[in-house]
Amino acid sequence: MTIEMKKQNLIKQAATDLAAADYVVALTGAGISIASGIPPFRGKGGLWERFDPMEIAHIDAFMQDPARVWDILVREMKGVIDRARPNDGHLGLARLEQLGKLKTVITQNIDGLHQAAGNSDVIEFHGSFAWQRCMDCGKKYETRKVDISQIPPRCDCGGILRPDAVFFGEMIPTEALLRSRQAAAACDLMLVVGTSAVVQPAALMPVIAKDSGARVVEINPEKTPLTGEISDYLIMGGAGEVMNRIVEKLEQML
Repeated sequence: MTIEMKKQNLIKQAATDLAAADYVVALTGAGISIASGIPPFRGKGGLWERFDPMEIAHIDAFMQDPARVWDILVREMKGVIDRARPNDGHLGLARLEQLGKLKTVITQNIDGLHQAAGNSDVIEFHGSFAWQRCMDCGKKYETRKVDISQIPPRCDCGGILRPDAVFFGEMIPTEALLRSRQAAAACDLMLVVGTSAVVQPAALMPVIAKDSGARVVEINPEKTPLTGEISDYLIMGGAGEVMNRIVEKLEQML
């Protein structure tokens, strides 16, 4: 059997499993957003190859010199996210929600592309860079609409704006962690899409799902620590291509 035939069989299996599932949850990572032009933080070509995260992405660095962090890191990220649009991976997950299958997306990404694609229940483990928050009054501004002619940009009240995302040195939002655990324990199928599954505590979610009796399906270009241990099977490939094929098969079954 050729590699492509094996992949076709796995895609058909994923569609069959989705058709039979009542409560599907997806866990996504940087790999799903690469096709949207958003580079990963870790690994080859990642931002941390160019920058020391402890120097420019730690909350202490931001508090000490917000202008420097904005100038080196945040301005560049704003440009990337301003241009980014959902790709077929995001749109495929949104389609699964439309078909009544996908209930919740747990994402490690901060780009807001799942919401832009149409998913309605997105748990953002690390917050969102799609929004900026005033450090004084808490008012939020859509990142795309923030004027960066002044660095750091400021709120109407005069307070400094910061990304509504989790910096190094900050805690993951308690509600995001609690809701993620609840969703993982409640699902009967978890899709793990575009994540290396090494960053904790997000990497625990497939383990919780498996321990609760769910099937775990990986969609990744390469093997991860979940492969052969936690996941029932791995469909190797890009998120967009694989999701398109799974959704097409699923629509034929429903």
